[in-house]
Amino acid sequence: MEIGTVPAREPASALQELASAIEAGAWELAVAAVEEGLNDDQVPSLQRLGRLGQLGDIPTFIAELGREIVEPRPDRLRPGSALAVQAREHARGREALGFAPREIVVEFLLLRRVLWRFVSERAASLGPEDVLLVEHRLNDTIDRLVAECVVAYFDRATSELAHQARHDQLTGLLHHQAFIRELEVELERATRYGHSVTLVFIDLDDFKGLNDTLGHPEGDRALQGFAAAFRACLRGSDPAGRMGGDEFAAFLVESDEESAPRLLERLHKRIDDLVELGELPGPTGFSAGFASFPDEAADADSLFGLADERLYEAKRSSAA
Repeated sequence: MEIGTVPAREPASALQELASAIEAGAWELAVAAVEEGLNDDQVPSLQRLGRLGQLGDIPTFIAELGREIVEPRPDRLRPGSALAVQAREHARGREALGFAPREIVVEFLLLRRVLWRFVSERAASLGPEDVLLVEHRLNDTIDRLVAECVVAYFDRATSELAHQARHDQLTGLLHHQAFIRELEVELERATRYGHSVTLVFIDLDDFKGLNDTLGHPEGDRALQGFAAAFRACLRGSDPAGRMGGDEFAAFLVESDEESAPRLLERLHKRIDDLVELGELPGPTGFSAGFASFPDEAADADSLFGLADERLYEAKRSSAA
């Protein structure tokens, strides 16, 4: 190089300047993307939020996009990376604010438009190959951000559907089939490790009369309130289920002969307190029977048969 000549700027330096400009202008670019979303109501849910809520994590994503232009890193959005996690949290946060999945995707498409406009205004400082490179890296990273958001939505939706498939819609307890499956798995475990399991079977007293007298809404409230009280009296390791109508069950893992009586004593007191406080329609009484594995029954059907027999003995005794 001759003395006094000015060296030509390397392409990388032009990319670096563009990346630095994007990072420095992350906030303003995020605001521009929000304004695009508000224009013609393209993202209607933005209208309900203040400016900080509208921006969400978009400025952070823009800064990362700037870095990706000059320092592409495949691990930046690998599953479980900090940025991938943030993208999923952004999607969950948007959904919690009432955004439809389409709106979350549109936000990123509008961000792409704003960023590409920003790049186009500076295209004169870039060579044709650099422009194509920037386009590729921006598009690729935004596509991966969108993918993480979509995965977050479907993960939640799938988890919710799986929960609904196993739980009673009214009470939130396991439904009949799911409870039976859980019980059978626990009995296999108990056989393997020599533990006992106690099945408790419960039927609400005169629920039909309560339903006829007070109406279905109060009947549903009684079922929901009883289910919540039942669940609260159990340990976290003891599953509960609604077996149909006004019948409930739970199984107590690694139980002893006093486990079921102690549970029923707690439940009677809790139900009495809730009725007294007016949080349950009165009277909301119940009868119960229980049976233990392996001492009294060898399988799930036998447990239910014996517990059901004892339940109705208790019901007949209380009615006498």
